[in-house]
Amino acid sequence: MSKTAMIRARIEPDLKEKAEAVFRELGLSVTQALALFYKQVELRHGLPFDVVIPNSTTQKTFEDTDSGRNLVVCKDAKDMFEKLGI
Repeated sequence: MSKTAMIRARIEPDLKEKAEAVFRELGLSVTQALALFYKQVELRHGLPFDVVIPNSTTQKTFEDTDSGRNLVVCKDAKDMFEKLGI
């Protein structure tokens, strides 16, 4: 089957650059990445990832971490597990 259908979309330049950098690391062109996404949508009959609205606790955590509040800094994995009590 020939590939003749076109997709046009506007996207934030920074997001485009960052995503395309990831595609390059994976050895994919933008066209290949979009084709993979579309194929997964077809196979799953939906998005290939969960799309959810964060609850209030998650939203507050996002806001806190974005502003640098209530962070627990660990020097390494061992320190993290100790602080978690694991």
